[in-house]
Amino acid sequence: MKAIPYGGPRQNEPRRQSLRTRLLLLIGATLVVVCAAMALTTVFAQRAYLLGNLDDRVTGAAERGLGGARVGPRDPTDLAFLREQGQAAGTLAARLDDEGRITTAEVITGDGERRTLDAAQRAALDGIETDGSLHTRTVPGLGTYRLTALSGDGLTVLAGLPTADVENLISGLVVVEAVVAAVGLAVAGCVCAVVIRRQLRPLGRVAATAVEVSRAPLAHGEIGGLTRVPERDTDPRSEAGQVGAALNRMIDHVESSLAERRRSEERMRRFLADAGHELRTPLASIAGYAELMNRGTGRIEPVLAWRRVSAESARMTGLVEDLLLLARLDEGRPLESAEVDLAAVVAEGVWDARAAGEDHVWQLALLLDAPALVTGDQTRLRQVVANLLANARVHTPPGTTVVVSVEATAERCVVRVRDDGPGVPPHLLSSVFERFTRADASRSRTAGKGGGSGLGLAVVAAITSAHGGRISVESEPGRTEFTVDLPPAGTAALPAVDTVSAPSDRHRPDTGAPSVPESHRSGLPGGR
Repeated sequence: MKAIPYGGPRQNEPRRQSLRTRLLLLIGATLVVVCAAMALTTVFAQRAYLLGNLDDRVTGAAERGLGGARVGPRDPTDLAFLREQGQAAGTLAARLDDEGRITTAEVITGDGERRTLDAAQRAALDGIETDGSLHTRTVPGLGTYRLTALSGDGLTVLAGLPTADVENLISGLVVVEAVVAAVGLAVAGCVCAVVIRRQLRPLGRVAATAVEVSRAPLAHGEIGGLTRVPERDTDPRSEAGQVGAALNRMIDHVESSLAERRRSEERMRRFLADAGHELRTPLASIAGYAELMNRGTGRIEPVLAWRRVSAESARMTGLVEDLLLLARLDEGRPLESAEVDLAAVVAEGVWDARAAGEDHVWQLALLLDAPALVTGDQTRLRQVVANLLANARVHTPPGTTVVVSVEATAERCVVRVRDDGPGVPPHLLSSVFERFTRADASRSRTAGKGGGSGLGLAVVAAITSAHGGRISVESEPGRTEFTVDLPPAGTAALPAVDTVSAPSDRHRPDTGAPSVPESHRSGLPGGR
């Protein structure tokens, strides 16, 4: 047996017809069946009515014949009642003896004369019961007759009428109905073809739009400007309009998905470039100091060189650790889960920040209506607090007041970090929690502070989200506030919310402090 390649055309497969043709054939077949049913019903009903009328006339003729025989002579060969007026042409009458044999039989011809039936014709009338029932017999030379026999007072009379008139009328009716049905079907077919063509035009335009979109080079080139279905073909009250509207929505989704993919690719390229730059800088420093020491020129003291090598190594290690942490959080790896006193974590973080930033004013406010207990990884939560405080310290001038508050209720635990520094530039608010976001696009570092990689706030957002919480930022000159909202221990995660609430990207130049976002300044009302 010859194998057919997968997906290849099947030679014996019948070609499918278009929807327009199938609809026309289906409607035509339906009309033919309906017309045929109506015609047959009409023919059978009319035939039954005409035969019933004929039977009544046959019975009446037999009754008149029996009555005429009663008043006439008792001669079994007398058919004098046939001479009575009103007898139709083709009327057949016969007299039967006591044993049911035909004694005489005559028929009225077309010219009104009476003609005696021959033996063959009489033989066709044998066997008719005298109970008044109707019978159909074919009489040679005369045609088909409806016959009945009645008896009374020792007399038996048979009468019959031809069915030719009824058959001719039915045949004419069939011909008329066939002609009318043919003309009607032809007209209906033309009307249906026109109507179907007009009604399927919107669907054809939708199909043409889909074909045009399918030919667009979506894998490369400009995204956008895809053809849309015209508004007139998107009326939801029609099926074609619903398809057109759905196609437009799908095209919108395709364009938005492609645009998002391009943005994602651009972010990835930027991320790789930033990561490469951040790693290249300390590696270049380490290589430079190592080269100087290898030359032994005395141009640099070995102790100073090793200190710089150690500092750059620590900086590179911190960057790599942040990248690995973000990768693990992106993969959804579970963190350690234990009950953590958030107030104690924040208090320790403030004391550490005070030691690192003596030129700032640090305030702590504990607003606790319930124990500030959350379920999570204590080390990572400490990192969140440390990054926020380092961000505020690095990106604000000396003398800035930083207020850290902890609010705890039965429904939520909130940490707020607010400062009265210059604020986050408005154009950075929308990307403050993105990776490698810094105020200085040239990747320069803040003098004297070492700079940062721009991962601090990204780490904060990722850890907060991993704990089922959310983070937001609000910033204006003189007031910047970061808010970390976490579910208390024993409660479900908070509803999914964008990690950036107000223009949430208030990003200052990155600090470069380990695990501390450099682009973040935050402030919050608080008291010591």
